[in-house]
Parts: sequence; structure tokens; C-alpha cells
Amino acid sequence: MPANPPATARPVSRGAIEGPHERERIGTLVVPDHDDLAALLADRIVETVRREVAAKGRCVLGLATGSTPLGVYRELIRRHRAGEVDFASVTTFNLDEYYPMPPDSPHSYRRYMWENFFAHVNIKPESVHIPDGSTPRERLAEQCAAYEQAIVQAGGIDFQLLGIGKSGHIGFNEPGSPPDSRTRLVTLDTVTRRDAAADFFGEDNVPREAITMGVATILQAREIALIATGEHKADVVRRAVEGEPSPDVAATFLQGHPNAAAYLDLAAAAELTRIKTPWLLEPVEWTPAMTERAVVWLAEQVGKAVLKLTARDYSENHLSPLLAKYGAPGPVNGIVFNRLRDKIRGRRKLPSRQRILVFSPHPDDDVISMGGILRKLWENENAIAVAYMTSGNIAVFDHDVQRQLDFVERAAETLGIDRAAVRRVRDAVEASFERKGPGGIDLPVVQDLKRMIREAEAISALESVGLPRGAARFLNLPFYRTGEVRKHPIGDEDVALVRALLEEVRPDLVFVAGDLSDPHGTHRMCKAAVERALEGYTATQPQVWLYRGAWQEWPITQADVLVPLSQDELRAKIFAIFKHQSQKDTAPFPGGHDDREFWQRVEARNVETAARADRLGLPEYFAMEAYVVDRDGPPGR
Repeated sequence: MPANPPATARPVSRGAIEGPHERERIGTLVVPDHDDLAALLADRIVETVRREVAAKGRCVLGLATGSTPLGVYRELIRRHRAGEVDFASVTTFNLDEYYPMPPDSPHSYRRYMWENFFAHVNIKPESVHIPDGSTPRERLAEQCAAYEQAIVQAGGIDFQLLGIGKSGHIGFNEPGSPPDSRTRLVTLDTVTRRDAAADFFGEDNVPREAITMGVATILQAREIALIATGEHKADVVRRAVEGEPSPDVAATFLQGHPNAAAYLDLAAAAELTRIKTPWLLEPVEWTPAMTERAVVWLAEQVGKAVLKLTARDYSENHLSPLLAKYGAPGPVNGIVFNRLRDKIRGRRKLPSRQRILVFSPHPDDDVISMGGILRKLWENENAIAVAYMTSGNIAVFDHDVQRQLDFVERAAETLGIDRAAVRRVRDAVEASFERKGPGGIDLPVVQDLKRMIREAEAISALESVGLPRGAARFLNLPFYRTGEVRKHPIGDEDVALVRALLEEVRPDLVFVAGDLSDPHGTHRMCKAAVERALEGYTATQPQVWLYRGAWQEWPITQADVLVPLSQDELRAKIFAIFKHQSQKDTAPFPGGHDDREFWQRVEARNVETAARADRLGLPEYFAMEAYVVDRDGPPGR
């Protein structure tokens, strides 16, 4: 296989982040934000449809499912409605489907495609091909062979859209899939099933098998676009793009395709050499930020504090150009050390007597990410409002509702309410639970009860960090109110609710979740709602600080503010997280491949951030929270 694909395979686009490509075995385009990818890929698909239909009267698209392609499909729908693309002569083949899987199941990829794309464009139903997860097992081999034949009869796939799983799969070609594999039934890897667990409300409910196009089927497409977003994909993307071809990572087989390209946001590209350590590939501009990154990287490579780095350390680790700029290690070491030290802000260096608005996507993200700084900001006499943007109700187990209803029924006489009425509601709720399958939509009354459980927990957690219950604002944004894991796009009503709160509070400082690893994109969507609201906000623009969610902390070199926490302060933060009892012990949506509870992850990441700072030679603290100051802000700021 060629080490580098032909130049024609390397995508180019205005706004792309450029850099040396010599370690990249697939043509790779990196853009600053994941939203940019939808427009770029829609451009390619629209261009392909027009070209192929003009040339031969038809176009064949290979399509993918999951959260990553949703933006592409929404953009294609928009362009179709604008008259920019016609799907009447388009034939589609989807990559895969779970098995067994009824076509009307909320987890069915057939249903996903019709709800998110096909029903909104003028494609002919007979032109849509999706593996049938309801096929009897004894007929599966026949169906798979027919699927292959249908692709051949359609003239082959002109453009294939791919995602990539954490196991490196494309389609459901799990580790060990051979390059000559065809459409077939496969056993899903443990990593894949754990990734899908949240969609199915538990790993035990995830099917163990799936029907998928084979590697050879995918590689026969004339053009292939691999799309990945989020830092949780960064490691496997680096393996796919820079690693040796291997059946262990099926995506590496794309390296042998003459017209395959990877489309990545900056988070998914974070581990690529040209993004993470560009000085290893070419001369770079030694800006203060680049210098800080390089010196911290060097310190961690050699296991020394920043101020102890020597000329030999620089020269033996490809940083002689940086050393030459300063003439000696002392000056550059000192500059970087001072930059890092100045990021540390105890309570006295934090804002005081200001209006602060915290946006929390779910009812626990505030204390998970900001439990330490919230207490300090309140002690500094700031006026604080915490806006819980979604109800978080789908993340409440049914048994929590049953437990709460049992309490209300037992307490009915004491509370002066009709016990029989409570019993009737309880019976109806429990009957609905018996009828509902995993991931099924709850009755409206159950959705309300689950919302109230989370609201009560959020208020209790706020009080635990010292804030009054009146600080809580529950926006219950409409985009989240589907009753399912999949959400609607952010709409004008969502933005209006956020903007109304901004107008009411008139904050000097706003905190927003800047998480890049949220498994279902709710954090991203909430951030987009805040950004859109700020665009139309007429008062003085507030400063925006970004915090991370439950999955990672900002690295020290990315962070602008490091807030130290004592052992007692970290313990108080953990106690606040404990108040979210419905998320305790076993959360419905833990995210990632981490069996630890949220409080355990928080404890580990806050302690490790402080330990990393200590290893760099900074003052030693027990724990630290990290924040990024969003200096770009909304357009026009």
C-alpha cells in the first residue's frame, strides 16, 4: 500500500488547518470546528450528484449513521429545499444495521435514515437500500449476497460516507476484519457495544451482531470520505491516518484507496503529529502559545520541571530551533514558567461582586465541572445564576421514579393528599414500564416526574456548594424534549429562551460547557444555543469562560485559568455531586470506556491536573480545576 495517497486524494478547503502531511497516509483535512465539516461534505456530495447524474443519469451514494453524519444530512436537506440538489436520480446503500433489529425500532438504522434524511428529500423509496435486520437467520447469507449484487447492478458506489468507531471499525468491520471481506453478519466488538450502550439504555440491551458491508465492498467506492469529530476519536484517528495498515484497525485499509480522505475537526485531529507536535515535522513560528506547548511537552518527555531543562534536553528532542531563538535554556524556561504560574488563580484573584451566569447542559454538569470555583465565586460576593439548559430526564432510571412514587404514596396522608389518586398514577406508570422496551419513550407524566427528580437534585447540589436555591433556573430547552436519546436541532425557540435569560441577568461573566467528548452532542448543542443567543444580545458582551464536562479536563497548555482546590474543597465538591442520586452508582449515560462514577473521574482529573502542574515545577496544590477564556466569542464581539 502506498505510504502517501495521490495528491488528488488530499482535500483542500478555505479555512482548513494546514501543516506538513508526510506522516499522514490518508489525505486529511482538518477544520477548526465540527460544524464546518457538514458544509464541506455537503459540497462534495452535491458536486458528486450533479456530476454523475449529468454524466450517466444516476448517482450512487453510500451512507453512514450515528451522530457524526447528522449535520451532513441536515445540510443536504437545506440545500435540497433551496433547490440546489435533486435526489430523484440518486440510489443509496447504507453501511450496516444491527441484528436482529425490527425496522420500526427507535434503534433501527432504517428508521434513523428516514427520520433524519430520506423523508425530507425527493429520493424514491425503491432507490433506498438498507440491510434488513429483521431477516430470518437462515436467509441472511442470501440477503447479504443480494445486497452485494444490488450495488453492482446500480453501477457501484460513487461516493461513500464513513464514520469511525473507537475500535477503528468502518461500517461494523471490527478488529480482525480481512481486506477482502464482503457484506455479512458480524459479531460486535466489546468496545463497539459499550459505545452504543447509552443509545440502548444499557450494554445488555445492545445487539451482539450486525449486518455490515465488508471492507472490500467499501474500498470499491470511487470516492471515500471518513468523517470524525471530537477528541474521543483522536487516538483511533491517529492510528487510522498515521499507523501501519492492519486488520486490527479496519480504517487503516483506506490508506490503499486512491481517492479516500479524512475530514476531521480539530478535536479529532488532536493526536496527529502536525497538530500535536508540529515542530517535529517542520520549522514553526515560535509564538508564546507554541513555545509553551513545546516546552511543556519537552519537560514531560524528559521528566523534568520546566526550570530544570537543559540545552541538551532541547537539542536531543528536536527543539534546537527554539533554543537558538533564545540563545540559552534559561530565558525560555523562565518565560514559560511565568506563563504557567500566572494561570493559577486562588479565590482572591477570581472575579468578585459581578453578575455571573453559569450554563449547565444537564442538571449536574455545573457541580461536576465547577463545584470548586462556584463556592469561591459565591464567597467573593458575586451574584450567580445557574441555568440548567435541559431537563436531563432521559438519564433517570425507571426504578428511581418507582422509588419516589412509593415515598409519595406512603407520605400521602402526612402531606394531606389523596393516596388513592397517587396510587392510580403509580399503577399507570408501572404498567407503562412493563410495556416499554429499552430506550422506549416514556409517558408524558413519567417524563415530567424524571425532570422533577433531576431539578430537586440540582437544587440540593447548589445548596451543598453554598448557593441559595433561588440561583437555579430551569430552561428545559425544547430541542431536548424528544423523550429519546436523539434530539432535535437547536431552533429559534431554544435560542430565544437563552437570550431572554441573558437579558434578565445581564451577566459580566458567563460559563459555558466547552466539552469535546460529550457522547451524544448535547453539550455541543447547548454551547451553540448560547453562542447564537449572544450574537443577538444587545447589551455589553460578557466574558465567556469554557469548562469541561464529565469526561476530561482542559490540558494545562490549553487552559487560561487554573483554580486550586484544597483537599477539603475537593471533598465538598464531591459531596455536591453525590446529591445527584439518580446519577450515582450507575449512571444511564456514563460515556466513554470508564466504569468509574462521575465523582471518581472528577477526583482523579482534578488531582492529576494539580500533580501535572507540580511535576512542571509549579506550586503544589491538592487539586485543580481548569478553564479556557473564550477570546473569540460570537461574531461581532
